[in-house]
Amino acid sequence: MDFLSEGLQQYIEKHTQNEGDVLKALERETYLKVLMPTMVSGHVQGQTLRMLSKMINPQYILEIGTFTGYSAICLADGLQAGGKLITLDINEELETMVRSYFKKAGIEDKIEYKIGNAADIIPKLDYTFDLVFIDADKENYSRYYDLVLPKLKAGGYIIADNVLWSGKVVAPNPDESTKAIMAFNDKVQADTRVDNIMIPQRDGIMVIRKKEN
Repeated sequence: MDFLSEGLQQYIEKHTQNEGDVLKALERETYLKVLMPTMVSGHVQGQTLRMLSKMINPQYILEIGTFTGYSAICLADGLQAGGKLITLDINEELETMVRSYFKKAGIEDKIEYKIGNAADIIPKLDYTFDLVFIDADKENYSRYYDLVLPKLKAGGYIIADNVLWSGKVVAPNPDESTKAIMAFNDKVQADTRVDNIMIPQRDGIMVIRKKEN
């Protein structure tokens, strides 16, 4: 969903740090070869994730929804020395492409890439995460949130993508995916354990901070 004019979008991109050759190539190949390529984070959102990760400086990151690996590469740039990003995706068909770009980006040693159902994998992860990025099937956002919040350290962050769902969250007669996003947004808003802000960048980002005891 475009909230700004094309001219303003171009101006923002012009005044956002260049994403580099590897990410440019990854985005280009995604659009050439992969179904639903608009799911890739892209330049401005990718740099937003990179900046947030650098600000948080996490030791452990969990990403739910790898797609072609663009967001993982951006998030990994903020890791502490010796840190790790665990990224989960159900689509094994993209694995070769994803791993090749992790290698090109020089981060393959920082990444633990798991293929399978995230709801089955998350309970088995023995980490306390500093940062979680949720960008997977919308129907399960609330479930993922419930699974990851106990594994998030106090003062840690969850970033959820697509929380405006092309503006359909305020449209009449929402479909099932939209209802799921709306339920997630309401769940977070009502959760006294967290602070949250919704940012109207691209398709909407919810930034959630787990309160400290």
